[in-house]
Amino acid sequence: MTDLSHFPIAKRWPAQHPDRIQLYSFPTPNGVKASIALEELGLPYEAHKVDITKNETWGPEFLALNPNGKIPAIIDPNGPGGKPLGLFESGAILTYLAEKTGKLLPADPALRYETLQWTFFQIGHIGPMFGQFGYFFAHAGKAIEDKRPMERYRDETKRLLGVLEQRLEGRQWIMGDEYTIADIAIFPWVRGLTVFYKAGDELGFGAFRDVQDWVSRAEERPASQKGLNIPARD
Repeated sequence: MTDLSHFPIAKRWPAQHPDRIQLYSFPTPNGVKASIALEELGLPYEAHKVDITKNETWGPEFLALNPNGKIPAIIDPNGPGGKPLGLFESGAILTYLAEKTGKLLPADPALRYETLQWTFFQIGHIGPMFGQFGYFFAHAGKAIEDKRPMERYRDETKRLLGVLEQRLEGRQWIMGDEYTIADIAIFPWVRGLTVFYKAGDELGFGAFRDVQDWVSRAEERPASQKGLNIPARD
């Protein structure tokens, strides 16, 4: 049996199946990227709810795995060389899982890098900008009297949706016919604009028809339907 005892996080969230990938997460747009990918790839894993509403990522056990205190994080008991590997940052996790299995990332070098550029587009732009918009529009920031911050992030969110709309014209997925980690990285964040932030009207979301259809296709995938709720909030 695999021994994960040298990982402090395994003491706070003990593994019932230490031979499986251990997922430490919460069902946010960032968190579900990992669970959806694991479901798509059919990899055995065990999910542990790290409740960010209770600041559980800031405890010493979680910080020992991710010093930045953000979900998701994983431990793969069968990492490179057969040794356990701890990993954080959703983009790194998606790339690692794809390369581990040879799926969700094209083998052709040029297409591989094109997929990675769109994955990093989410990490560098969509995640930060959508998140700031959500803060000022739907969360604590909405109480701020000066609406210029919200308007700034709203306008940038709309611009980024326009980039996606252009990319998806005539395409089923970000990379065309092949569903990849780029789709998994991006669609939960776009979905969150209407599902979590309730900002469809504010953003004129109805005008982005190709984006809407793409999100619907991604949501309908069995792995998405399951992964979007892992770990369960309750």
